[in-house]
Amino acid sequence: MPADVLAAMLRLDPGRPRITCYDDASGERIELSAKTFANWVAKAANLLQDSGDVTVGNTVGLDLPAHWRTAYWAMAAWSVGCIVVVGPEARDADVVVTVSPDRAAECVSDGRYAVLVTLAALARGNAQTPQDVLDEAKELAGYGDRFDPWDTPEADEPALVGDGDDAAYAQVVVRRDWPERPRVLVSGDRLGSALRAFLSAWAADGSVLLVLNPAGDQDRRRAIESVTATA
Repeated sequence: MPADVLAAMLRLDPGRPRITCYDDASGERIELSAKTFANWVAKAANLLQDSGDVTVGNTVGLDLPAHWRTAYWAMAAWSVGCIVVVGPEARDADVVVTVSPDRAAECVSDGRYAVLVTLAALARGNAQTPQDVLDEAKELAGYGDRFDPWDTPEADEPALVGDGDDAAYAQVVVRRDWPERPRVLVSGDRLGSALRAFLSAWAADGSVLLVLNPAGDQDRRRAIESVTATA
């Protein structure tokens, strides 16, 4: 179960980096330890549960690229017990988490809940946030650092839907034949596959490397970042 993976990361080594994200277009490099990642997860989970009013069985659509922010939103949704929806179907979910102001506005016009995400690490607000849409960059920090779910999902309930990566909670974490404590470079266009690779790496007590808009010598970067597996 995803929540068990997060708990194990915190128990084994809360200070060790678990996700590193480069964006070669902006020059950003962000690295989160298990403790910092869990803090983001708790805040996002509290937002979903308290403001989005979702619980086990509700859907949370991630209309986002593979990114460090997407990782904590997915883990937050799983911590609540929701079904994470990816691909085109994400826009029809009970709660939609998106980088698109237009799609966020469409969501709230249907009476649903929407969160507008700004991917930049130092963002403090988005002036393009439509009315009745939550501006993550402005509001997320105000949510609690501790999360207690209203309910927990059964093992056979769906955890992930879309992109051909449908999986129940008991199946979404896959143990792979990777080295001990793998450093996994995750690439590809399918968000569902990327999220499952994150879980597999963390379940093996490893970490994840993401490279957005790659430019320059990627072989050198893989060596510097000590990559031992790819997904």
